[in-house]
Formats: sequence, C-alpha cells, structure tokens
Amino acid sequence: MKLSGNFVRANFKLLKPLFNESAPENERKSMTTLGKLLSRMGKSKVDVSDLTVNGLPMAMVSPKDELSRGVILYLHGGGYSGGDITYAKGFSTVLASKMGIKVLAVEYRLAPEHIFPAAVDDCLTAYEHLLSLGYSPEEILLAGESAGGGLCYSLCLKLREAGRKMPAGIIAISPWTDLTVSGKSYEENKRNDLSMKIGRLTRFADRYIYGKDTPNGNKEFRSTEEDILKDRELKQHPLASPLFADLTGMPPSIIFVGEHEIMRDDALGIHAKLLKQGAESHIYIGKKKWHAYILYCLYEDREDFNRIARFVKSRIPARKLRWMSLDNAAKIYPAARRRNWTNVFRLSATLTEDVDKDALQRALDITVRRFPSIAVRLKTGMFWYYIEEIPKAPDIMDEKPYPLSRMFFDDIRKCALRVLVYQKRIAVEFFHALTDGNGGLIFLKTLLCEYVKEKYKENVTPWDGILNVLDEPTPEELEDSFLKYSGGVKATRADTTAFKLTGTRELDGYVTNTTFIFDSADIIKMAKEMKVTVTSLFSAIMLTAAARIQEKKVRNINRRKPLKILIPVNLRKMFPSCSLRNFVLYVTPGIDPRYGEYTVQEAATLIQSQMAIMNTPKQMRARIAKNVGDEKALIIKLMPLFIKNLAMKMVFNAVGERKSCFALSNLGVCTLPPEIDKYVTKMGFVLGVQAKAPYNTGLITYKDKMYLNFVRNIKEPLLEREFYQVLKELNIKTVAESNSR
Repeated sequence: MKLSGNFVRANFKLLKPLFNESAPENERKSMTTLGKLLSRMGKSKVDVSDLTVNGLPMAMVSPKDELSRGVILYLHGGGYSGGDITYAKGFSTVLASKMGIKVLAVEYRLAPEHIFPAAVDDCLTAYEHLLSLGYSPEEILLAGESAGGGLCYSLCLKLREAGRKMPAGIIAISPWTDLTVSGKSYEENKRNDLSMKIGRLTRFADRYIYGKDTPNGNKEFRSTEEDILKDRELKQHPLASPLFADLTGMPPSIIFVGEHEIMRDDALGIHAKLLKQGAESHIYIGKKKWHAYILYCLYEDREDFNRIARFVKSRIPARKLRWMSLDNAAKIYPAARRRNWTNVFRLSATLTEDVDKDALQRALDITVRRFPSIAVRLKTGMFWYYIEEIPKAPDIMDEKPYPLSRMFFDDIRKCALRVLVYQKRIAVEFFHALTDGNGGLIFLKTLLCEYVKEKYKENVTPWDGILNVLDEPTPEELEDSFLKYSGGVKATRADTTAFKLTGTRELDGYVTNTTFIFDSADIIKMAKEMKVTVTSLFSAIMLTAAARIQEKKVRNINRRKPLKILIPVNLRKMFPSCSLRNFVLYVTPGIDPRYGEYTVQEAATLIQSQMAIMNTPKQMRARIAKNVGDEKALIIKLMPLFIKNLAMKMVFNAVGERKSCFALSNLGVCTLPPEIDKYVTKMGFVLGVQAKAPYNTGLITYKDKMYLNFVRNIKEPLLEREFYQVLKELNIKTVAESNSR
C-alpha cells in the first residue's frame, strides 16, 4: 500500500497526545515498531549482517543490486533517548535498496542512561570501523534524521578537531541542530507540527545533557537567571548544537525539512551558516510536511529520493565498469562468426512451478554484479575485441520458438548473454567468447540461488559452484588462465579431416533439439562393464551411428573418412585455475572405418585410450603454447583488427571444424543445495550447431537422470535415428523429447 500525506496527517493527529506525554520506554518501543515496518519496504532487495564493534550493535545493510562502491553511515534520530538497532535498520534498508549503496546502521548509547557526548563518541567509533574495513573518507557519506541529522555535523566537527579528513557529504533529514530550541519556527509552527512540541524536545535535551527529565515546567535547572544562562551554555556546546559551531570546512550537505515542523529553523539556520562559512549546502522544504517526513516514503515525495540519489552519485561516483581483453580461446569467436551463425550455448533449469518473471528479474539484477566477465557486452578496439561489464542486467525475455536462435552481433554489442523463460523453465544463453560450460553453469546456479531467495524466501548458503553475490570477484576468477599455464614447446595443429554429416538446411534458421533421457545408474553400470568413462561410451555410440550414416553414403570403404568426435576438456581439473572465463581445450578421438567395422565396445576402448594419450598436462601445455604464441607474435599484435578477423576466419575454416564430425560436451553431474534442489526437476545443456556442420551434442547429469541433447539445423534426423537404433541394440532404455516440426 502506498501511503499518502493525508493518511499520515490524520493518524498523527490521533497519536499526538501519546507523542507528547510518552515515557522513554514507551517511545523506544514505538520506534522499534516503526523500524520493523520500514525494514519491510526493501527487505527483499538487501542483505543484513549484524555485528558488534566495541560493544555497540551495528548492522551492515547491503543492496543486492549494488550501484556504488561507497557506504553511508546512518545515524538514527529519537531525541538522543530513543531508537535501537532495529529502528536504525529500518530507514537504512530503505536507503540501501533505493540508492544501491551499502549502509552501516549503528545503535549509539542513549540518554538518560548515557549523557553527552556519548552519542558523538559512538558515532566516531562507527566511522572508524568503516575506515578499518578499507573505506576511504571520500567513499563515506553521513546520513541521519532529527537528532541523527545533528550528529552528522557533530561527528564532522569532532573529526575536524582531530585534524582528520572529512567524509564525502552529509544527508540531513530534519536535523536537530539547536538543543536550546530558540528558532522562530518553534513558536510559529507549534500548532502545525503533528509530532513535536517544545516541551517534548526540551525533555529530550535535558536527558541528553543532564541525564534526566526536568519536571514541573522544566524549572529544576532553570530557577534563576544564572541557571538559565548555564543551561544555555551547556546546550550550545558545538558538539551538542552544531548550529552554534564554526562550520568552516564542513563537507557538502543536502538538507530536507518540513514546512510545518517546529524544528524548521534548525535546518534553515545551519544551511545558511554553512553557505556563509564557505561550505556547499542545498536545502529542500517539503510543503505542508512534518518532522522527518521522508522516512514515511510517501509516493508524492519520490522526487526527494531522486535528489538523494543524485547527491549520492555526485559525491561517490557509480561503480566503474570493468573491461578486459578476450581470453585466448575467445578471440576466435567474434572473428569466425557467420551471417547466420554465432557460437552460442544454453544452460537451463526446469522448476516445479511456473517461473515468476518479476522475481527472476530481481534475482538477475543481483547476480550480474557478481560476474563482471560474463555479464558483458562485446566492444571493438583497434587491434582486438574486448569485453565491458554491462551497467545493468538485461530484461528477461520470453522463449523463442526454438533454442539458440541467432544472437545478432548488434545484440552482442549490447549484452552478450540472454535469459529466457518458458512456463517452468529458466534458460541462459551465452556467446561462447564470454565463458565455457563450466563458467556458465556457475552463473546459472548462482542465478537459481538468488531466484529461490527472492521467490521462496529461502536462506541458501552458497556452496558447490554457487557464488556469494556480496563477495567481490577475485583476480583468479577474471584471469586468462591460458596465459598462466602456457608451456615452452608448441604443439602442431596438423590432423586428418573427418567425415561430415550433411542434410537439407532449415531455410528459416530453425533449430531442432532432441533430448534423450537416461537413468544414470544404467549408463554408469554399462560404462563400468566396458571399463570406460560415460563420455567414452556415448562417444562410441554416436560414432557408431555416424559410421552407419557414412556407410550408406559412401559405398567404397577406401573412400570413407575418419570419424572423430570433438570433446572439450575442462582444464581446471588439470591446472589449479578458478577462472570463470574460457579454460577448455579439445581432444578429437575417433575411429577409422577403413580398418573395418568396430563394435561399440571396441570403439569405446579405443576412444578411452586415445583420450588418455591426448589429455595430459604436458600435451595441453604444448597446445596452449601454440595458441598463446600466435597471439603474442609482434606481427599479430600490430595487425589491425579487420585484418586479424580475416586471418582468424581462414584459420577457423581450415582447422576449426574440419577435424571432427561433431562435438560432445559433458558437463558431468550437476548438484544443487537442498534449499534449491527441491524446486528444480531438470537441468539442460545445449550446444549450438557448428558453422558448417549440422550437429552438436551436450550432456548433463542431474539427480538420477542424464540428459543428452542433440541439436541440428537440418530437416532430416539422421544422427538421432541411427543413435536410437544403436541404443536398442545395446538394450539401453531411453525417453526422447523433441521440438521437431
């Protein structure tokens, strides 16, 4: 429900007697309740970490969509005698969620138990805690309402006394800067103010200065003229009433005050004095508004939050967008693209119920900040392409008629990934220059984690390939590991050309995806009986199917070509890399039908042995060295990008897809935390078709099922039919699903 000013005014009039006569314990209780209500407004958009520093309760409120690298120190109001950490977290949550910046809330000691200057000293402790966390003064803003607004200036005066650097700015909401309550507005607005009376403020001031109320018309300490002068002197102390301080050197301020509050002149007075003494200050007066009206987050006052946002942005610039060069493997992908082909792959999760797109969008907004090497757009330089972090998450898209539809290059320049929804399925499609299947799976799992938090309010602890979105990316996650693990000897790229499947191309670009679903226990059992891996077993079945297709097309056995399958190798299992970028190479084991027919067992054993020879650290280092060496060659470095593109496209045409029939990428077993696992029924992994070959396959295992996806851009299901026939001969049970038309 959106509150209106009229609604709040009506309720204030009913509660006004309570405000003016309430005991400290009742005031504190009502403020705690208000804090809980405020916290609800942005609860889903923040994470809150409670802590204690030098005995003071504090809370760091972190926005899930963090837009600024700075932090706000929030000092709550309450007349120095009310407000706990629950109350402080209330508006801190509003600020963090609306401004996209971290907010540290602090529960400073209260009067009458702790008198002046306890509150100022505690605020200094909180400020020093932020410095200890690595924030510089230029990255810290102070904010506070009422007494907290006055404390912002008192803290800065304390810092100036110690010769220390000032914070970046002050956001003061109805600041109480004059404990002597001497402004004209105290008299002018005594009938207009909805929540304050002079007597109430005087009680607050007495509690803070003396440690107790002054009953009987406030005569206890002001019975003589000398007492009155002494009282005024104590309350005019610069750290208690900054209106009476020398404000030279104060940081820039933005001040908000209600037209109808009795403390209006406290704000107007300090604003005028700041300007007079050379500080920057801007003040906004809420028409017919009351004390600290901004805390009520009225729809009609949304422009005030826009003003705060602009002030925050002007004082602490938004996060700088990272950019980085493409990793060694990625450089070929932009160059090798075709008019009707881009190298894109898909990862997906099917849920137990229809996807809530609004919750998913919020989860995506949060997730992209954690992946500055994946949530990117492609940029063109003079000598190389590079990637730049996107400023905000892309919009969730509805599913296309088929998976992996063409990702236009203009779209890649805006955002090189897309998130699609169809009923219960969430799919993420990645331009391959960003990452490989392993990095993509970490992105999807982290997105699922945030979605479950948003949708179902589950408390999920990140583990097993799920990143904490509040952590900063590590240098190791962003590194190009090819450069790090390059060997000293360069391998050759020489290899034989493999048989290619052909068919009638879908003229409209339609892509058919057929999913074979297996009981993983059955496949694992057969692989163990053959003494091979699951990857070798499926490779053998697929090459047996391809051999039968070639037999029908090429009758002369001597004219048949080798049958090879391209298998990506996750180098993170071989080298200690945490990179989220591409870090795979490929092996191309296979069979040669000119030597005669192979049983599936023979083919699987041969593939297994070939992979054992190809897939070693020394072999891989040599192959990395060849690729990295080409990149580092001076003539390549100085070659303009358009010439590089031509050269790389020629290399891709000569080597990239000629040495294998198709690819089989096995992402292995996908696991999810129990809090997420109960909402997910299926995981999917689909490779895009090759530039000139019509097939590719991707395999992923989830729970007790294996999902093998065949994707093709030709009309005839050549490979799927023969593959299914081989499965029948091996007595392997499967269920097939397809979008075939």
